[in-house]
Amino acid sequence: VLRPWLHNEWIFSLTPTGREQKKILKILHGFTERIIAERKLYHNRTNNRYLQSSDNDTPTEGDDAEAIGIRRKRFAMLDLLIAASREGLMTDLDIREEVDTFMFEGHDTTATALCFILALLAEHKDIQDRVRNEIDTALQENGEKFTMKLLHDLPYLDRCIKEALRLYPSVYLISRIPGEDVKLQSYIVPAGTYVFFNMYKAHRDPNFWPNPELFDPDRFLPEKIRNRHPYSYVPFSAGPRNCIGQRFAMLEMKAMIAPLVHNFYLEPIDYLQHVRMVVDIILRPADSIRVRFVPICKTNANL
Repeated sequence: VLRPWLHNEWIFSLTPTGREQKKILKILHGFTERIIAERKLYHNRTNNRYLQSSDNDTPTEGDDAEAIGIRRKRFAMLDLLIAASREGLMTDLDIREEVDTFMFEGHDTTATALCFILALLAEHKDIQDRVRNEIDTALQENGEKFTMKLLHDLPYLDRCIKEALRLYPSVYLISRIPGEDVKLQSYIVPAGTYVFFNMYKAHRDPNFWPNPELFDPDRFLPEKIRNRHPYSYVPFSAGPRNCIGQRFAMLEMKAMIAPLVHNFYLEPIDYLQHVRMVVDIILRPADSIRVRFVPICKTNANL
């Protein structure tokens, strides 16, 4: 007997859209499986040398790793998964699912977030100028090169991205099923109940965010974060089921925004207050958000 959801999935696979989805998923899974196979072959040819940690890579208990200059060896995500599979902790299918999630679940969310961030910077020239000054200063100190070190050293841009995600979280709604009864202030949520959490609404709750519609990156200054409820801001969810790619996503967005703001003045064409939103799996505008990119003449800027 087919379960209802399984039955619906089987019916969907017979529709033109379902057949197209099946074709696309086959391409996606084939790409992922090829990458995994190539990496496993590399480790086989190198006798798993790069999957092993030496004793010198791990600080002993009680040591201050930063103080004594020892850093724990870091594996790339795929290498970490392959190492786990060699210990019998994961199957090849488990690896593929993790890689698919990391690589493909994040592209649409990140792209949509970038649209909102660039639109907000275009609408707020003073904030955009401050971001540009921070980027230009960091570039001067870094030999005019965009490096990982530079991306990590852009605190104001980091706050701008966080504030944009507060106003327009890519994933605006999540659900959970509690494993046991949860007692709230005035009622009990029974175990097994579907619970939906609206991040869009929580991020604009005036009890936590004064003047919530205002784009203000300084809400994320350390002294303002300190006393704020930890779950009043959850663009990447929270707890053990939070987004595994949040740091990667933040670096992706910085890597895109920094060179754009360095090389272009952003001017608004469409204003976000007039943009109609679509309630989809992710929060997205119904139509395009247009921003004008005006090239910065570096020669004149240095005169």
